[in-house]
Amino acid sequence: MDSATFNRFIELTIAIQQIPAPFFYEKERAEFMRKRFQDENLVDISIDEIGNVYARLPGSGSNKPILVSAHLDTVFPLETELGVERLADKVSGPGIGDNAIGLAGLIGLAWELNQRHIELKSDIWFVANVGEEGLGDLRGMRAIVERFADLPQAYIILEGMALGQIYHRGLGVHRFRITARTSGGHSWVDHGKPSAIHDLVQVVTRILSIEIPEQPRTTINVGVIKGGISVNSIAPEAHIELDLRSEDETTLVDLVNQIKGIIDNSNGPDIQIIAETISRRPTGNISRNHPLVKLAAQSLKSVGIQPRLNIGSTDANLPLSRGYPAVCIGLTTGSGAHTINEFVNITPLHLGMQQLISILEGIDTAKYAL
Repeated sequence: MDSATFNRFIELTIAIQQIPAPFFYEKERAEFMRKRFQDENLVDISIDEIGNVYARLPGSGSNKPILVSAHLDTVFPLETELGVERLADKVSGPGIGDNAIGLAGLIGLAWELNQRHIELKSDIWFVANVGEEGLGDLRGMRAIVERFADLPQAYIILEGMALGQIYHRGLGVHRFRITARTSGGHSWVDHGKPSAIHDLVQVVTRILSIEIPEQPRTTINVGVIKGGISVNSIAPEAHIELDLRSEDETTLVDLVNQIKGIIDNSNGPDIQIIAETISRRPTGNISRNHPLVKLAAQSLKSVGIQPRLNIGSTDANLPLSRGYPAVCIGLTTGSGAHTINEFVNITPLHLGMQQLISILEGIDTAKYAL
């Protein structure tokens, strides 16, 4: 990547980062990406009914296509101040690495293939997808996998700050919103009536007392708690949002069932507690010896980076759960993901893009038969 293209890439990343795109509100950023795909003279450009943006770079042969995707959404609410700062070696700002630079990587890939005069036999499908973060529930990637199924040779998922990582295993996730409801009342006059907050706190205590295994690694986290009316009111309603994760699907299902049991045993004549599933991410994996994983590892080694094979909760979960070859890779390094202090290091971007191109060339030439 020459210096002019590099600077253009960073400017594009910042332009994307400046467009608010919380999950469920990706429309403006999707339209921006659609126009960028048009600028690159890609074909079959479209936006589907849930907001995924598609474009195709035709190949010169009859190989099955390769799909490269990056998610549009961020964790930050619409009102978040999206201030950005560019220094000599890094750029900082909310969402800059997760996933503005990943989206810029889709356009940057088209630039690089053109400038290097690389003509692949395989069609490349570029997809900017919705719903990766939070309660987006991977809905964008679900639609992509439903559309393409086993047609692509591989699904390559781009994230901004994971250079050196190869996510070839999908971490299972189950999220609940647990709500407690009572009649409420006055803290003094009606003292003794059940409080939604009090009862919900007891439910949380029981949930956190569940013994979870160290192996397979499994976690429980209460990420949100809300409720009540005022300090001198008995709360009529309160809820938590609970995040459960495990490397193993059976372990995750067992944990979910234990929590459902706790909920069932916590209801009473004057207190109603209900659990609603608000997100599920399936597990799935391909072997570390799978040709795609070996190719991704070799592509990193070729640019002097020692690969780290990993498990994560990414868009790759969906194709992996269906048995389709998929990896999630990073384009650069950084820190502070999901915080307003997020930043990316821009110097390693050259290596990240070279890694991506090497993977595509390896698939296209059947260097590792997938």
